[in-house]
Amino acid sequence: MGEKITKVFNPAETLNEIENKFEMFQILNEKGEVVNPEALPDLSDDELVELMTRMVYTRILDQRSISLNRQGRLGFYAPTAGQEASQLASHFALEKDDWILPGYRDVPQIVWHGLPLWKAFLFSRGHFVGNQIPEGVNVVPPQIIIGAQYVQTAGVALGLKKRGSKTVAITYTGDGGSSQGDFYEGINFAGAQKTPAIFIVQNNQYAISTPREVQTGAKTIAQKGIAAGIPSTLVDGMDALAVYVATKDARDRAVRGEGPSLIETMCYRYGPHTMSGDDPTRYRTSDIDNEWAAKDPIVRFRIFLEGKGLWNEQKETEVIERAKEEIKEAIKKADETPKQKVTDLISNMFEELPHNLKEQYEIYKAKESK
Repeated sequence: MGEKITKVFNPAETLNEIENKFEMFQILNEKGEVVNPEALPDLSDDELVELMTRMVYTRILDQRSISLNRQGRLGFYAPTAGQEASQLASHFALEKDDWILPGYRDVPQIVWHGLPLWKAFLFSRGHFVGNQIPEGVNVVPPQIIIGAQYVQTAGVALGLKKRGSKTVAITYTGDGGSSQGDFYEGINFAGAQKTPAIFIVQNNQYAISTPREVQTGAKTIAQKGIAAGIPSTLVDGMDALAVYVATKDARDRAVRGEGPSLIETMCYRYGPHTMSGDDPTRYRTSDIDNEWAAKDPIVRFRIFLEGKGLWNEQKETEVIERAKEEIKEAIKKADETPKQKVTDLISNMFEELPHNLKEQYEIYKAKESK
């Protein structure tokens, strides 16, 4: 007879044990103090300053993009303020040859990866030139279909693995995206094939107007990666250092052939879901906004750098002025780009036009020549 199994059948207890293991990883607290010194990343002073520079620059880019949208000079735009640490510190852990498959809120990462800012503005306008990625810039256009980039990332990462490339494919979605079927399909395929993929869920608490607690019965989104056999982490998404460390660890393991990772970054978007009519005051209270304002990723990182003598008001002002000037030049270049025509849309769709589109092409060509 084999050994008698005496464990009490209690699946609810097992779930509780698993969920309680997901403690939030943090290095800097809300006061900019180091609370986890053993986890401090090996970043030089120059690298720390560069990361802060990118975060401040991107906050200005967000402010100007909102203004341009209200002026009718941009099209679709999803605000990013509050998510700078989640977006830019994760990107900071990447290498130039890595691939980024962004969601529609993740324009800052692909701009810092090499997409010219003027082309990012054209993407917002729906102009085809905005989706013409320069050679050597390993990004794809931002995905509008929520969660679809997760399946695509699993495929791109499998391609990198088959080529023997020491690079990764990284993607982002929000807490709402984690409720999509593509999310589960993507992480499951990546886990099964052990692909070099990094899946980031930016849990900014609201999928448009739906609170995170309505999205899922799971205590964390991070734990969902465990079912796919993927190492998963819950990270303070307002802490740039913690996000960097988690992403760097995921990348290191991926290029060693250890497969994908899932990272849930707990963060907050200070603005609306998009500038297309969303009003966050209808589903968020001022108390919640104030609570997260006290966790601002830029303020927290600023305090940390000031304590090290690496940052001051003059440096920040210089970054802000440079950002404003470069944004001004980029929008000017976008304005100078020839307007998109209907014939552009038709001719860009097919290498050889089908009969019905040939007829339409000729009709619009005649209209446009007048």
